[in-house]
Amino acid sequence: MRLAITSIGPSLEDAVDEHFGRARHILIVDTESGLVEALNNSQNLNAAQGAGIKTAQLVADHGVEWVLTGHAGPKAFAALQRAGIKVGTVTSGSCRQALNRFTRGEVQAINGPDVESHWG
Repeated sequence: MRLAITSIGPSLEDAVDEHFGRARHILIVDTESGLVEALNNSQNLNAAQGAGIKTAQLVADHGVEWVLTGHAGPKAFAALQRAGIKVGTVTSGSCRQALNRFTRGEVQAINGPDVESHWG
């Protein structure tokens, strides 16, 4: 399975970025092989508007089935849902810790956005 984790840096040792659409990096993890690809999300980080929708499209284009992030706003959540991507929230720790929590079954899919548009 392919999983995306929002990250403040390009490594699993970096902290989970709490903002989905404006995350600095998106780590694409192949949970079967363990391979990790770091995507620089600076074009969406600095977007005037539509960052969540554009980041959702980016992860969908990479065949992601799940996203782990700190928070997902309404437009990003809707775009992910339309793409059939589940969202789990992890608000602290490293991306490796988030991945480990996910593989142990400790992260549940959320049923809707957990923040307002343009928070934080």
